[in-house]
Amino acid sequence: MIKVLAIDDEPLALQQLTAYIGKVPFLELVEACQSAADAMKVLEREVIDAIFVDINMPDLNGMDFVKSLVMPPLVVFTTAYSEYAVEGYKVDAVDYLLKPFGLQDFQRAAMKVKTRLEERTPAPTASAAEEDDTLFLKTDYKVVRVSISEIRYVEGMSEYVKIFLDGQKPLVVLLSMKKLEERLPASAFMRIHRSYIVNLAKIREVNKNRVIMDADTYLPIGENYKDAFAAYLDSRFLGKK
Repeated sequence: MIKVLAIDDEPLALQQLTAYIGKVPFLELVEACQSAADAMKVLEREVIDAIFVDINMPDLNGMDFVKSLVMPPLVVFTTAYSEYAVEGYKVDAVDYLLKPFGLQDFQRAAMKVKTRLEERTPAPTASAAEEDDTLFLKTDYKVVRVSISEIRYVEGMSEYVKIFLDGQKPLVVLLSMKKLEERLPASAFMRIHRSYIVNLAKIREVNKNRVIMDADTYLPIGENYKDAFAAYLDSRFLGKK
């Protein structure tokens, strides 16, 4: 999830902004603030990925607030005054929303935030992963180190993947199945379905069109992946069929 702050001194505008955030599945609202001072306190105690901030606020306006941050999160400015747009891009704002803006405008800005985050924190290359058997993955507000050999299987969930590990809670990561598949060693992992990648060493049984990982986990083999998986089984099959 992308952790965000909403900052606006106008209660109704802040209420609308928080409602829009709630409608985007990959955004998580950490707090709604009515001043830059309140937002600063949150940034001191929380790791925030992006802020949606009004420019025209009393005491410290949104533009000066962002300029005061040593390592600012990604920024989307909101304001009723179009003349601030150029200045907003000078501080590397991801987007600029002119009030009144609708849900579609907000969703487009949110997608820009998501894209920028993915560009800023690329996944490790396959060669680096294979060298030390680890990946660094961003989940919630942390970057965690994962041993590739401990990955049992991966489930795709729209823009996210859910990584199931030996003896640990699954990790939910903002990453596409395609990108993760490219970074896992092909000798050890195989995509068996549009929504599943399995660690071949963790397969306990194959029963018809299902891969059985354990007593409670049955994963389907997709039609488009059936031939490749069958070829893998044939290459390792001993005895009569």
